[in-house]
Amino acid sequence: MATTTTPPRGGKHRPGGGTSPAAQTPQTKTKTKPKKKRGFFRRFWWVFFVVPLVGILALFGTLWFVYSHLTLPNPPAGPQTSVIYDRHGAVIARLHATVNRTEIPLDAMPASLKNAVIASEDKNFYHEGGISPIGIARAAFRDLISHHVVQGGSTITQQYVKLTYTGSERTIARKVKEALLAMKLDHALTKNQILEKYLNIVYFGNGAYGVQAAAQTYWHIPARKLTVPESATLSGLIPAPSTFEPVNHPEVARERRNTVLTLMAQQGYISAADAARYKAEPLKVSKSTSTAPAKDGYFVDYVTRQLLDKYRYDETFSGGLRVHTTLDATMQAAAEKAVADHLSNPKDPSAALVAIDPTTGAIRALVGGKNFNTAQFNLALQAHRQAGSAFKPFTFATAMEERINPHSLWHGPPEIVIPNPECYNNGQPWDVHSYADESAGTMDLVNALAGSVNTIFAQLVVQVGPAHVVDLANRMGIQSKLHPYCSITLGTQEVTPLDMADAYATFAARGMHHVPQGISEIKTASGATLQRPDFKGNQVMDQNDADLTTYAMEQVIAHGTGTSANIGRPAAGKTGTAQNWQDAWFCGFVPQLTTCVWVGYPKGEISMQNVEGYPNVLGGTIPAAIWHDFMSAAVSGMPVANFATPSFSGYDKTPGGVTPSPSPSSPSPSPSSP
Repeated sequence: MATTTTPPRGGKHRPGGGTSPAAQTPQTKTKTKPKKKRGFFRRFWWVFFVVPLVGILALFGTLWFVYSHLTLPNPPAGPQTSVIYDRHGAVIARLHATVNRTEIPLDAMPASLKNAVIASEDKNFYHEGGISPIGIARAAFRDLISHHVVQGGSTITQQYVKLTYTGSERTIARKVKEALLAMKLDHALTKNQILEKYLNIVYFGNGAYGVQAAAQTYWHIPARKLTVPESATLSGLIPAPSTFEPVNHPEVARERRNTVLTLMAQQGYISAADAARYKAEPLKVSKSTSTAPAKDGYFVDYVTRQLLDKYRYDETFSGGLRVHTTLDATMQAAAEKAVADHLSNPKDPSAALVAIDPTTGAIRALVGGKNFNTAQFNLALQAHRQAGSAFKPFTFATAMEERINPHSLWHGPPEIVIPNPECYNNGQPWDVHSYADESAGTMDLVNALAGSVNTIFAQLVVQVGPAHVVDLANRMGIQSKLHPYCSITLGTQEVTPLDMADAYATFAARGMHHVPQGISEIKTASGATLQRPDFKGNQVMDQNDADLTTYAMEQVIAHGTGTSANIGRPAAGKTGTAQNWQDAWFCGFVPQLTTCVWVGYPKGEISMQNVEGYPNVLGGTIPAAIWHDFMSAAVSGMPVANFATPSFSGYDKTPGGVTPSPSPSSPSPSPSSP
C-alpha cells in the first residue's frame, strides 16, 4: 500500500517527492511594529505660529499704512468767551453762552496746575509718546474680561484727541483712531504745546471749559493766581466734573483734591509736609459761579447791545471777542456811589446817570438803575421820559441861531395864553403857567433860563418856531422821536438820559457833536482788529451860539435853579422837572466832562413826593445833588478849565409878533417846574 507524504505548510512541493532544504530547516523571523500616524498639531504646528504672525504683521502693516497716510486735521475752532475791558485794560465782564472758555498760553498757567494735572492724569506725560503701552494693555485686559470697552487708559495726548477729534464713543474703532492720532500729534507738537491745548479745552464743570474759565468760575481770579490747593482741586475735577464739583459737593471735592495732593507729593512736585498742610485747608470756592457782572452791569448791557447790533449772537457770546471800552472805572464807581448815597431807601425812586467826554464822545460812566442784578431795565438807554425844563437850552440855542439878542427883555407873567394856531392844545389856545403861578417880571433871556421861566420860553418858542428847535436838538444828538409842538420848549416830549447827555456834550464841545461811544476797539481772540470807531466830530452849530448858551447855563448854577450843583469851578447846566414831579433832571458840564442825571420811578408817571426829606423832587434837589457829588469826584484830578468867552456882537434881533394875553378861564396843563 502506498504511503502519501504531505509537505509541511509553507514548504514548497518539489517534483519527485521530498522537500526543499528550506522547508526542512526551520528559521526564526524578527517582527516589525507598524508606524503610528502623527497628530494634527505635530504635523501642522507651524500653522498656529505662522498664521497669527502673519495676521499680526498684516495688522501692524495696515496700522502703519494708515498712520503714515493719516493727516492730522486742524482742530475745530471751539467757542470762546468774549471779554470786555475798561479804558485801562481791566476786565469788567465776560460774555458767553453755554460754553465759558478763554484761551491762555501755557506760561500764564502756574506750575502747580501743570504739575497737579500731570500727577493725576498722566504721570509719564513728558517721558512717553502719545500713547502708553502699559496703560493700553491694562485697559485691554479689563475690556476683554468685561466683553466691552470699559477702561480708558488714555494719556493726556489721547484725552486731547478725544476732546477735539474723535469724541467719546466706546468702540474699538474709535480707540484705534484715537491712538493713531495721538501718536501723530505727539510727533507734530511739543509736549508743552499739547498740554497747553489740553488745559484750554478740558471741562471743569459749571459751564467752564479750560483753566482760565474754571479759575474765574470758582474763585473769580485769573488762572495765573491759582494756589497749589486750588490747582489740585481743578485737576481733581477732570475725571468727573459733576461728581467732584466743589460748590455743591464740597466734601467729595475736598477728598478728591487731597488725593491729587498725595499724588503730587509721591511724584516729587511738593513735599509731604506741604501736602499735609494743604490738605488741612478748606476748599474756599466761591458760593456763586455766576459770571454776570456784579458792577458796571448797565454799561456792559449798553456795550452788549452795540455788539449784537453789529455781530451775530454766537459771535458776540462765543466768538472770543476782545472788547476794549471807554469806561473809566474810577468814574463809574463814583457814579454808582453818588446814586446809592442819595437814594438809599429801597422805596426811593431810581436814577440814571450818563457821563461823556465831550471832546471825543467817549462814555466814561453809565448807571441805568439802582441795582442791575435785580432790575435789568436800563433806564439810561430805555427810559423815555419828559425832560421838563432841561430842554429849554435847545430853545435858547435856537434863538441864538436866529440872532435874537440874549439880553433882550421879556415879560414873564404867572400865566400866558398863546393864540398862535400852531400852538393850539386840543383845539384850544396854549395856556402856560410859570412855576407856582408866580410872576417873573421883566428880564432878559439869560436870566429867564437861569430862573427857568415857562411863560418867557413859551413866547420864545413861538418866535423861533418849534420845528427849528426839533432840528437843532436832533443835530446835537437827540435820537428820540421829537414832534414840532410848541410845548417842546417845556420838555413835554420824551427823551432818554443818553440823548440828553449826548446833546449837552455838544454844548460843552462848542457845537461839535461826537457820537457817543462805549467801545474803543474790538479784536479777535488772536489779536486781529475788527473795529476801531471814529471819534471825530461834526460841527453842528456855530461855536459862538453854543458859547452863548453855555454862558446862560453858567448862570443857572451861579444864581438860578441849580445852585446846589455848584462844584467850585466853572460849570454850566440846567434843571428839569416834569409835570407832577414824575421826572427830575440835572444835566451839566465842565469843558472836559458832561453828565446828565435823571431821577424817577422805572414804571413812570409816578409822582415823587416825600423822598429823602424833599416834599417834591425837583431837578434842583436830588438830581443836582447826585450830579454835584459825582462831578466833584470825577473831575478832581482834572485841571480847572474855563469856558470860551462868547461874543454878543451881531445878536441884535428883538422879539416881536407875539401878543400874549392872560386867560385864566382857558384849560391849562400842569406847569413845567424848574
